[in-house]
Amino acid sequence: MTDLTEKPIKNILVTGGAGFIGSNFIHYILYTEPQAVIINLDALTYAGRPENLAGLPDTSRHIFIHGDIGNQKLVQQIFRKYAIDSVVHFAAESHVDRSIHDPGQFVQTNVMGTYSLLESARQYWLVEKDIPVSEVRFHHISTDEVFGSLSPHDPPFSETTPYAPNSPYAASKAASDHLVRAYWHTYGLPITISNCSNNYGPRQFPEKLIPLMIVNAQSGQPLPVYGDGKQIRDWLYVEDHCQAIHKILQLGKPGETYNIGGNNQPTNLTIVELLCDIIDECLPQSHFLPHKQLIQFVADRPGHDRRYAMDTSKIQRELHWQPQHDLQGGLLRTIEWYLSNSGWVEAISKHGDYQSWLQKNYQGRGSEK
Repeated sequence: MTDLTEKPIKNILVTGGAGFIGSNFIHYILYTEPQAVIINLDALTYAGRPENLAGLPDTSRHIFIHGDIGNQKLVQQIFRKYAIDSVVHFAAESHVDRSIHDPGQFVQTNVMGTYSLLESARQYWLVEKDIPVSEVRFHHISTDEVFGSLSPHDPPFSETTPYAPNSPYAASKAASDHLVRAYWHTYGLPITISNCSNNYGPRQFPEKLIPLMIVNAQSGQPLPVYGDGKQIRDWLYVEDHCQAIHKILQLGKPGETYNIGGNNQPTNLTIVELLCDIIDECLPQSHFLPHKQLIQFVADRPGHDRRYAMDTSKIQRELHWQPQHDLQGGLLRTIEWYLSNSGWVEAISKHGDYQSWLQKNYQGRGSEK
């Protein structure tokens, strides 16, 4: 068993804190860490929504800065002004389909943006040395997609699985992971990395599978399923992910990587059908019952990985973390949030980028079955 020494958390720079996982993490930390101050740096691109920061537990401990992580001068000013001792780096372009259409933006944000943050942290922590190096931490959020695709009988991804990214998104995240690790080995920058599986939950921009299905089902729109729908993913409820990051930030060993997952492996079609069943129960007066009738199989996306699975034994063993929500319960909580936050959904649905994206990505795919 690892000897756990808790690292104090004082001034946290959260990048991408107006996005899906970042905003949930800010809500979680402000609730669980009463002394922590969060400096939230977000460029407010299409998926970064100020509405995601509504209802924070303590707004006096949340400082929002509208800016780009690639602006190294700004990032360095933030480190110095707020005496940053912890970085939790969420900011990233994260949608595989969008990376197929515009890979350059993914390289710019995910690779060069991460470099900007690492250089700023190195300058403030290791060169200027305003804070003891034993009290600082740079935590980088990555993905299971850097490992590539698994065959049906392959063992799950572990922390030592070789990288084999198959999309521009996954390749850009793999590059950023390598940069972060290099700053540990080359400069001694205290870093940790986590590779997580597919997240779902409140405040997720409805371009991703689960919120897209919920939003479309409510309005009787088609529920597009790529290919045969038999792609397998591990699904992680976002609050469980936030708890895991908190554990790593406090107790993780510098230089280490931790896999985070929900310990499940349903097919995409199973997820959509389960969502439909729950929505049927939540909306018994809907005109679109049963919602499974809305499922439409469409042409698969290029290079679609067939299966992901995560071995989470390391974080369970060393940091005593495991997910608290099973898939059925997490999906129910997610659906209830979207049904109770129609204003948030309506604002997103009217967003020009969202509408143009749906047309660009799904127009012309056609029905597969």
